[in-house]
Amino acid sequence: MLTTQNFVAYIDENQLFQPTDSLLVAVSGGIDSVALTHLLHTAGYRFSMVHCNFGLRGEESEADEVFVQQLAAKYGVALFHKYLNVSYIAQKEQQSIQLAARTMRYHWFDLLLKQYHYQYVLTAHHQNDTLETVLYNLTKGTGIAGLHGIKPQQGNLVRPLLFATKQEIQDYVKQHQLTWREDSSNQSSKYSRNLIRNEVVPLLKRINPNLEQTMQNTIERIAAVERIFEAEIQKLRLRVLRGGENPQTPVYIDLSLLKTENELVVKLYELLKSYHFNYVQTQQLIDTLYKPAGRSFESSTHWLVKDRNQLVITPKIERDTTVLQLSEDTQYAVNPYFALHTKQFAYNPAEELNKQAAVAWLDKSKLTFPLVARLWQEGDKFQPLGMRGMKKISDFLTDKKIPLNLKSTIWVLCSGEQIVWVIGHRIDDRCKVTEKTQTIYQVALKVV
Repeated sequence: MLTTQNFVAYIDENQLFQPTDSLLVAVSGGIDSVALTHLLHTAGYRFSMVHCNFGLRGEESEADEVFVQQLAAKYGVALFHKYLNVSYIAQKEQQSIQLAARTMRYHWFDLLLKQYHYQYVLTAHHQNDTLETVLYNLTKGTGIAGLHGIKPQQGNLVRPLLFATKQEIQDYVKQHQLTWREDSSNQSSKYSRNLIRNEVVPLLKRINPNLEQTMQNTIERIAAVERIFEAEIQKLRLRVLRGGENPQTPVYIDLSLLKTENELVVKLYELLKSYHFNYVQTQQLIDTLYKPAGRSFESSTHWLVKDRNQLVITPKIERDTTVLQLSEDTQYAVNPYFALHTKQFAYNPAEELNKQAAVAWLDKSKLTFPLVARLWQEGDKFQPLGMRGMKKISDFLTDKKIPLNLKSTIWVLCSGEQIVWVIGHRIDDRCKVTEKTQTIYQVALKVV
């Protein structure tokens, strides 16, 4: 039975929010959100309401908005309402109506939270929604994360009705003689979620009439297993993964350590999924682990290359056509990826030169200012330090065994038409410091 008392108890037990918090409640006008607003009002919480009009049901959608306006007036609370042209966005982004509506809705919620300083946004999801989500995920294919259903809290998003069934919500609304708006589209089974709700769940309840509570118990056990599993994955992540200090820097996974793990496909997928690689790609990658290097994979956001005994993951970014200019008196230049620090000083033959690849020691008399830093291009050549002839940058990077997806991130420092430094790797022999050098021009690389 759904009551104000067990509603408050569930919120307190799960530490969802405090009575002093400012809450923003998503209200469609349907029975679930009507019950939620009544419970919040009865329990004395501070809340405002937000309503999205997607205009998908014509006059029905307009009537829903009017109903929610009246509901806000009844409770004496603020209401944010907005028309969102979901059909246009879905077509433009080539998304389903449901996905586009969800994306637009939650984006707007986030803006309201930040602008008006609400602590949380509340939705009226309940046990039956969790059941439908798990069944949908199982049907589509999922890992352990898809079996925990809907969580009571994810960041600023809270679902304080997850302990209640749809029937309990219906009983509560009838008991308190509340009115609501019925969404006619819920009766149609053309959408997957509606098909599960209207046809699959009733069949399963013939096997187990207490299906919602049984599924909730199962979900709680799965969630506990997931927490144990995540702790083990985090230990593995710390052991085999390095890099990724910021979104622009590469991530490296040590295959020599990873190959010793059992259930390798599952564990590697958990390491890769935050870079948007899917389970099928992970299976394909496993098949290449003992084959020569060079195989690459792409996700929507990242590029992965198998490079000998490591995996190298880099973000997919548009090739940067901007340049950095270093005038003769420039001491510091920076872009989103790195910074260049410069200084000049008299050459002392007794002083040992810095041999670090991240520092270039150049004979200033052989430089023409301003120097320009840019991404290397096909056809670029230079004379690597210690060599007599010219070499293509592409061949130099291949010889240095730079992974394919890192080659595109290499910058060069140019003096006029001459490349004087493949930044972070090798200077040009023609501008090296010699016994005739009087002034050293030093450039140091620092990754941002």
